[in-house]
Amino acid sequence: MKKEIKGQGAVQNIHNHFLKHRYEKSIYDDDFEEVTAKTEILEVFPKSIVNPVKSPDLHMAYSMNPYQGCEHGCAYCFARPTHEYWGYSAGVDFERKILVKKNAPELLEQFFKKRGYKPEPILMSGNTDCYQPIERKLQITRRMLQVCLDYRHPVDILTKNALVTRDLDILKPMAEKNLVSVSLSIPTINETLRRQLEPRTSSVNTKLQALETLSRAGIPTNVMVAPIIPGLNSMEILNILKVISEKGAHSFGYTLVRLNDTVEPVFVDWLEEHYPDRKEKVLHHIASMHGGKLGEKSVAKRRKGEGNIAEMIHTTFRVGRQKYFADKGMMPLNCDLFDGTKGEQLRLF
Repeated sequence: MKKEIKGQGAVQNIHNHFLKHRYEKSIYDDDFEEVTAKTEILEVFPKSIVNPVKSPDLHMAYSMNPYQGCEHGCAYCFARPTHEYWGYSAGVDFERKILVKKNAPELLEQFFKKRGYKPEPILMSGNTDCYQPIERKLQITRRMLQVCLDYRHPVDILTKNALVTRDLDILKPMAEKNLVSVSLSIPTINETLRRQLEPRTSSVNTKLQALETLSRAGIPTNVMVAPIIPGLNSMEILNILKVISEKGAHSFGYTLVRLNDTVEPVFVDWLEEHYPDRKEKVLHHIASMHGGKLGEKSVAKRRKGEGNIAEMIHTTFRVGRQKYFADKGMMPLNCDLFDGTKGEQLRLF
């Protein structure tokens, strides 16, 4: 009999294509549950924490990620293949072996002190979630935000976790100086689908409460309705936009699902496990948006997609924008307050 492991998205540890030999264990193997019952925290020591973003379709200059791997376990996560660079699998390992960068706040401060540095907003969580469950204990993200506040440096936050509201005492004074925005990822308001699709993220109600709390606190809020997976959450688009508008979101964004590299076998296995009756239809719709492939790496094509399904999704979002967000928007963050010496000065008091 199958043994479902609560809070896990991947069905198995798929092969790391960088490795010559392969050894896979399914969650249905007799001794697998004991191995994966707990998350393993592995400390790493990077030499830098701020990464330049070179993709022309991403509107930010830098990103930073205090964690590698993500406990949230989203079956569709585009970051899964990056775990292979560390010698791990994009499957279960991505969710259970979390690499933490405890020196990230110190590295960020060093970055701010670089001679000639000209500030631009930094995206926190360009790859994996900065507010995943382990952040509750380690508080690396919180310490990084304090550095940003000390130096008056603008930062955009992207997360699926309501834990972000824990740091309102830092976010509010940053927002008063127009130094921060928060994007919450809400791809579905169907709690049953949410539990299966992204099992260890905050519940739908908790995410919506967090959105309302942040908005009422004066923090600019955006919602990423992403990714859109035809046949799973594509029929929710207008309902999601209506609800998030009512909860105070200032804007929204969205992406079309892409199953690049080792994301594909993880997601296909997940579909087989949770929605076997829809599997072929969903995969067919995804392929129809990407020229017959399940993935799309072309910068020119990956956001727009192609075909009737993609156009239907774009049209629905255009209608939703006009109906629920016509008079809303986000202001650019303030880069003029930054002072590379301010953090040190503040520490004197």
